[in-house]
Amino acid sequence: MSDAAAALGSLPEWNLADLYSGLDAPELAADLARADADARAFETKHKGALAGLAASGGLIDAIKEYEALDDLTGRIASYASLVYSENTADPKGAKFYGDVQEKLTDVWSHLLFFTLELNRLDDGLLEEAMSEPRLAHYRPFIEDVRKERPHQLEDRVEQLFHEKSVTGRGAWNRLFDETMAALRFEIDGEILTLEPTLNLLQDSDGAVREKAAKALSKTFRANLRTFTLITNVLAKDKEISDRWRHFEDVADSRHLANRVEREVVDALVSAVQDAYPRLSHRYYKLKARWFGMDALNYWDRNAPLPTVPSRVIPWDEAQKTVLDAYGGFAPRMADIARRFFDERWIDAPSRPGKAPGAFAHPTVPSAHPYVLLNYLGRPRDVMTLAHELGHGVHQVLAAPNGALMAPTPLTLAETASVFGEMLTFRALLKQTTDPLQRKAMLAGKVEDMLNTVVRQIAFYTFERKVHEERRKGELTAERLNEIWMEVQAESLGPSIRLGEGYEVFWTYIPHFIHSPFYVYAYAFGDCLVNSLYAVYENASDGFAERYFALLSAGGTKHHSELLAPFGLDARDPAFWQTGLGLIERMIGELEALEG
Repeated sequence: MSDAAAALGSLPEWNLADLYSGLDAPELAADLARADADARAFETKHKGALAGLAASGGLIDAIKEYEALDDLTGRIASYASLVYSENTADPKGAKFYGDVQEKLTDVWSHLLFFTLELNRLDDGLLEEAMSEPRLAHYRPFIEDVRKERPHQLEDRVEQLFHEKSVTGRGAWNRLFDETMAALRFEIDGEILTLEPTLNLLQDSDGAVREKAAKALSKTFRANLRTFTLITNVLAKDKEISDRWRHFEDVADSRHLANRVEREVVDALVSAVQDAYPRLSHRYYKLKARWFGMDALNYWDRNAPLPTVPSRVIPWDEAQKTVLDAYGGFAPRMADIARRFFDERWIDAPSRPGKAPGAFAHPTVPSAHPYVLLNYLGRPRDVMTLAHELGHGVHQVLAAPNGALMAPTPLTLAETASVFGEMLTFRALLKQTTDPLQRKAMLAGKVEDMLNTVVRQIAFYTFERKVHEERRKGELTAERLNEIWMEVQAESLGPSIRLGEGYEVFWTYIPHFIHSPFYVYAYAFGDCLVNSLYAVYENASDGFAERYFALLSAGGTKHHSELLAPFGLDARDPAFWQTGLGLIERMIGELEALEG
């Protein structure tokens, strides 16, 4: 064991047996066979009959059957995805993942008719049917489905889109994942995977940061043709789908999926862009002064502060830090989070081939979430643990809504994660008395918030430009690099020197590939949580109960309804200024420390 690994302590690896005991498990094969048989039987029984079921009171039974199939197929899909994420370079795991995707695509081809036919039912007939209490329970699901009506295609076209997804978008997503997992970066003769190399951009030694940046750039550039092709194909694929479905704006399909109005997102983007000079430009000018430089090199953007000693944070300490912070807010929150540690729902070590970054996978309500990390002992890794556990707590609380209504729109899905980070940060700051350490913590939090708000809105702007230009034809690698540099220069400001090599750093952002326009949800969540936290600080009585009610709602309520008990309204342009104002005040506090 290396010294670095020893410093981290024993890192947990998840136990996926709660889903299935292995790739060859008899129960997995049986569930795949049952899903196929039940889906075919469901289609035979109900296709063409929903209007009669709605009139006779039998629609509730069909929805419950559909929900059971959603949970069953979701369990299988979740297991395959988690196995694949453990080592995307493993041919056996990759084949398993691909085979399961194909089989489930076939299964869902027999279920596709259900929501399409549900959307063709007469409004009056459906409204009358929902007067029955058991069906009324599913009103949020039914109303969500019917929001898709204007973009719904003829059944056979929907069937074709569905079946071709395996060899279309799904295949290109998989190519991206496997390409990223296979990338290697050479630094001083040592060969590293992506996560440890990115970690070196936060090393205390500037020479190490520069070597890491140049190694990243060299490997990204060597694979630029592949990433350019993937980006062009997926952007065109989305344009075709959007055109057929009559989506006007490149991001409208994401807004619909998020159940958020375009005007709300536009107001957020505009507010953040207008704040660039007051936030990122101002902070990086301050940070450059701390480093005695006119402008920071791009590899210094997330560097630890000079003169502040850094240390590796062992896993046990990270666990205690987060659980104590959660418990300080509400014991119930810590109790739920503790299960992730006690019951092995977390996979923490960084391994070759493992999916980069971090995520919390909700799996299905009949099981429980799993968290993936690449824990390297940095302060940011502790915040990432707090973030993903926030997702996990949210997913556990929302699960009782069932497979059809537990999933939360992305705009609210980041609420619990960012709130968990904020609780952890505030708890740590309260315990820290050393002025240098407090300054470092405050700066680290400001940088995290800039990465969550400014950087993600810049990502969103980059995506918009790419997708809009792709409608006119393919983009060259040079043009993609050019758009990236324009957007980054605008968002980061003159105190970050975007030197040669940085132009290819767009290539490794997985959200551009897996979920176009997802990124604004991070900024939405951060600004929302800043506003929520201000409510909590000013009137903490009863806040925890209202907060748990928000998380427990899952996907059953619109963001306006969920935020109303806190006196917040995301449709109010002034709403975003509250969240951005908190970041501004923290930068001001750092500037005051200089005086």
